[in-house]
Amino acid sequence: MTQGSGVGMNVVGSIPNNLVRRPTAASIARPSARLLGAVVITAAALLSTPISFASAEPCPDVEVVFARGTGEPAGVGGVGQAFVDSLRSQVGTRSVGVYGVNYAASGDFGSSDFPRTFVEGIRDESNHVQSMASNCPNTKMVLGGYSQGAAVTGFATAAAVPQGVPSSLVPAPMPPGVADHVAAVALFGKPSAQWLQAYGAPPIVIGPLYAAKTIDLCIPDDTICNGAPGGSPNIAHALYAVNGMVGQAAAFTASHL
Repeated sequence: MTQGSGVGMNVVGSIPNNLVRRPTAASIARPSARLLGAVVITAAALLSTPISFASAEPCPDVEVVFARGTGEPAGVGGVGQAFVDSLRSQVGTRSVGVYGVNYAASGDFGSSDFPRTFVEGIRDESNHVQSMASNCPNTKMVLGGYSQGAAVTGFATAAAVPQGVPSSLVPAPMPPGVADHVAAVALFGKPSAQWLQAYGAPPIVIGPLYAAKTIDLCIPDDTICNGAPGGSPNIAHALYAVNGMVGQAAAFTASHL
């Protein structure tokens, strides 16, 4: 190191002073500013670019695919979360993944756009379940839904497109083999055929491959699911997260895993 430094000093010392360009504050500032700018731009790009960790995560032992109720924020909703929490407490050390069906859960039933947003939910759930069955074949899926979400999940299990519904407008039924990857289906406050009829919608028919592993819960006074004609929900429709039924559904589900 000492010898190398000496050679460097001798070389510099042999160059005339008028040929040696000494650094100025401006010349130092320019590259420093460029470097700082590059760092800021790079950091901004990293912060603004979504980073997916899904590929690094192992497939869960169990995955709950849940469609939230009307008007609930994106995710699984209050009933869905209560169900997930109860299920986790009953499955021991098994890992439980969660997927909230991606759809609007709109309450504007009279809108001409409502059928499209509803079908989007069926399509998203169907696509996700089929993807999980293919990519995580050992994961046991649990399908669920509350209120409008129970209708989404119910139709997603159907073995055929409902009569009178153009097949070109809705997703095709899931392949039969997918049912082997679904351990249970839990539905809360599923709209009755009478309620749906008032809005011109077909009844929900759970597919035969899913029927035996489905628990379909309705509070007796809940007018959405108890057979009353169409109308606004009453207070009973809002009690599923607190009346013990999520625990009942979780126990049923755990027994099928």
